[in-house]
Amino acid sequence: MTERLPNIAVLGATGVVGREILNILEENDVKYNSIKFLASSRSAGSKIEFKNENYTVIETNDDVFDDIDICLASAGGETSKRYAPIAAKKNCVFIDNSSAFRMEKDVPLVIIGVNDEDLKSHKGIISNPNCSTSQLMLPLKVLNDKYKLKRLIVSTYQAVSGAGLKAINELTDNTKTNLVGMPYEPSAFKYEIAFNVIPQIDSFCENGYTKEEMKVTNETRKILHLSDDVKISCTAVRVPVYIGHSEAVSAEFENKISAHEARELLKSAWGVELRDEVSTYTYPTPKDAAGKNPVYVGRIRQSIAFDSDKGLDFFCVADNLRIGAALNTVRIAQKVIEMGLY
Repeated sequence: MTERLPNIAVLGATGVVGREILNILEENDVKYNSIKFLASSRSAGSKIEFKNENYTVIETNDDVFDDIDICLASAGGETSKRYAPIAAKKNCVFIDNSSAFRMEKDVPLVIIGVNDEDLKSHKGIISNPNCSTSQLMLPLKVLNDKYKLKRLIVSTYQAVSGAGLKAINELTDNTKTNLVGMPYEPSAFKYEIAFNVIPQIDSFCENGYTKEEMKVTNETRKILHLSDDVKISCTAVRVPVYIGHSEAVSAEFENKISAHEARELLKSAWGVELRDEVSTYTYPTPKDAAGKNPVYVGRIRQSIAFDSDKGLDFFCVADNLRIGAALNTVRIAQKVIEMGLY
């Protein structure tokens, strides 16, 4: 077990998720020996305030990893592909928020509280799952452990913050122009996002699904160690919400399950908060989840689409910048430190 405190760095520190990582590092009081903030040449030299101290942002290059033990990275796939192997060779544990390495066989894809043990197999790079996959795993893990998943159908309703700052600004600008009856030409999305929903996130694959939809499918299988016999399908939709992804989930299990049993199990599930009482209109919404850590679950009911009382429908919501990105990245770093894996 490593006894010394690590030297850590945040790569992409000036971005939307990078700044959320800083907030959560402070909230969680993560212990470290030293900290660096890394970004591209455009942001290098700018200042970041962290724990009441001012730091200068450093331009990322090969040499910055020489004395770093753990790097929390959220700077995009190309940047990760460039620097993760370099960092790993220098014995720096590179925790990556991009999709660059998620499906690599030797790279663990981890949601803390779901498959922590997979961290032990890391070879210098650890992947954080896609935001829509991440929130789904916490409720699904406890259900799969007991009832054994057979089939999964997910529809996601994803906030614009999942597409970055440009998309956030576009929702604001597009809404303002719509309200005064002015035309608007979108650039972050294929269609106008204000007062609209767009049934496309990421580019299309040959099978007609988008890359985002296939991420949910493939990452769920990898994280939960599911066989190819478990059938998974996803439809991903962008909605005019700033923060908070929502998901409608239909799951079929090998064993019989009731809505009551699911509620009782989810009540004590780590990282999950139950909001499920239809008589008082209690169910989760994205606005409830913004700025908070749990995955909120509600609308739990026996599915009438599957036979033999083996199906369950539910709705889950989470802050995509937290559980879907920054929070899990920080939790991975904390677990790496706790387990002495650096």
